[in-house]
Amino acid sequence: MNMSTQLKEKINISVDNIETLTDVDLADLCNITEQAIKAGGGFGWLRVPTRDILIEYWTKRTKDKYIKLIVGRLNGVIAGTLQLAYEAPNIESRKNIARIRRQFVAPWARGYGLAKTMIDHTEQIAKEDNIKSLQLAVRETQDAAIKLFTGKNYKKWGENPYYAYINGSFIKGYYYYKNL
Repeated sequence: MNMSTQLKEKINISVDNIETLTDVDLADLCNITEQAIKAGGGFGWLRVPTRDILIEYWTKRTKDKYIKLIVGRLNGVIAGTLQLAYEAPNIESRKNIARIRRQFVAPWARGYGLAKTMIDHTEQIAKEDNIKSLQLAVRETQDAAIKLFTGKNYKKWGENPYYAYINGSFIKGYYYYKNL
């Protein structure tokens, strides 16, 4: 047995919702956000913002009553996250539809099945909340995310040729849904 196999066998994966951030959780979220941005997958940020901006961003996520902050942990350390976003109650026609937003896993935590576990957890929460359809969008350059969601039976329903603008070029976006 090689060293990487031994290490992978000792990894404990857990997923939960965070409603209140501890200082350690906030530091973990800021750290993995910085790492993901540097690796090109920072859910919209192209440059690493200041730590104050990251702290404000993550703190606001836990205070937004229409967002559930889902985190994935490897051996207790937050290594990935996504946001399950609901519509406000006055948007009655979409009360049973939620969106997966801002999903990513830190570069050092990829390959352990954390993203799949976070999606499974999110789908279970959505079902418990009477959500009938989950929807999301992803840039065409996010190959791992596309593979993840298509592998979890999300169906591509559309494209936007002007989804993002990065380094002087438009990047296409793909839209997916999964009925629960």
